Amino acid sequence: MKDFLARAGWGDATVTPLPGDASTRRYARLAMDGRKAMLMDQPQGAETPTAPPGASEETRRALGYNAIARLAGADCARFAAAAHWLRGHGLAAPDIYAADHARGFVILEDLGDALFADVLADGRDEEELYKAAVEVLARIHANDAPAALSADKPLFDFDQTALVAETDLLVEWFVPQALGRTATKSEIEEHRTLWRAALAGIAAERRVFVHRDYHAQNLLWLPERDGVARVGLIDFQDAVAGSPAYDLISLTEDARRTVSPEMAEIATAHYLATMAAQGTPLDETRFRHEMAVMAAQRNAKIVGIFARLAKRDGRVRYLAFLPRVWTYLERDLAHPALADLRAWYDRVIPADKRALEIV
Repeated sequence: MKDFLARAGWGDATVTPLPGDASTRRYARLAMDGRKAMLMDQPQGAETPTAPPGASEETRRALGYNAIARLAGADCARFAAAAHWLRGHGLAAPDIYAADHARGFVILEDLGDALFADVLADGRDEEELYKAAVEVLARIHANDAPAALSADKPLFDFDQTALVAETDLLVEWFVPQALGRTATKSEIEEHRTLWRAALAGIAAERRVFVHRDYHAQNLLWLPERDGVARVGLIDFQDAVAGSPAYDLISLTEDARRTVSPEMAEIATAHYLATMAAQGTPLDETRFRHEMAVMAAQRNAKIVGIFARLAKRDGRVRYLAFLPRVWTYLERDLAHPALADLRAWYDRVIPADKRALEIV
């Protein structure tokens, strides 16, 4: 790291580490001669394999979870490519100052500390920020997803194989902790079959750039800027091509902060109005159906991820978010299109088993 900073012209910088999150990436703030920047340190370790576009499900499964779920893993070059693409659309992704992708180091623009989650906790107007955030999504969704972010970084398709693999996490990690037993083969197969049916036809008309983690911990408020540039974007290295509903749901069913149904509806209505005003209107009935399915899928995945973080990685603090996520998921499953899935969850995971104790 010291060698990289020296070669990049930041060898004399003060390096201040920042708190970590659920990923393996580490961040530090750099300060030198009145300049500031952020250092991303992505430990490389063993190379994380990815499957090329069009690879079969069998090939992807053989390469591991990152390949089947379309995750970037330790590939920080994908972050840089996504940042460049977003900036090319007038959005406030951080500028990349220097990078050593082979060793996992990137020096990037410091967008400050004003995370949406923090400024909202300090009393900033919630409607203002959420409307600004959905205007960013409308800007992104004005165009179809690109085939590639750069010459060597295709934008992977967030296809049914990836989406179902994510819902498998709930069965693999949450069910054993909640029920004290592993799921049966028939329960696993029925769960997958029901999800495949629910996901059929999702994003069939068009696919857009999906940030994949678009929520209040990954958005920064930059009020000194104008328009969509007021919303700083980070943590988009796992971007994929998928449903326009996915990022809107990430924002309005935030695992880490409660978003009321009323605020979610304000944000959704503003998104639909903004899409129509810019000449890319959506069929509202179809879109709201897609929102319900994407919401349930995402929240099922998050239940599994948080259970995995607690059991495998010892990060039990994530269990405190499970009641909120289950509240969202139960609301999502009330949609008529998800009646069969709701019946599966009610039968296999009773309501009194949907929160894990922090130990």
